[in-house]
Amino acid sequence: MVLAKNRIGAPIQLRAIAKAAGAPPSFLAKIFQKLNRANIVISSRGAIRGYALARRPDAIKMSDIFAAVEGGDVFDRCIFWSERCADLSPCPIHFEWKRARQAITGLMQRTTLADLARKKRT
Repeated sequence: MVLAKNRIGAPIQLRAIAKAAGAPPSFLAKIFQKLNRANIVISSRGAIRGYALARRPDAIKMSDIFAAVEGGDVFDRCIFWSERCADLSPCPIHFEWKRARQAITGLMQRTTLADLARKKRT
């Protein structure tokens, strides 16, 4: 959320992002590498180091972020069993998860980073 509320292209140091998120910098560094490869954030080196959003927050869908961090098939795979789970060889919860996954996918595709930045934590 820190990046979404910042001016586009203005880098913020990873330490500051980690502090605001309450997460270890080493953990976030790995995530930000993936977000950088997916062109969701850009990294700056030199005198002003840090990360900035590569696009406007309203152009970044939550599904983009999840796919960048968890892999492109994050919304297609079964999270309960191995990759062997499919319609032809379903796990015990396959069809229930398939319905839930479709709802979650729709929500992630409709929700942008700007939407989340506008909401306050309660």
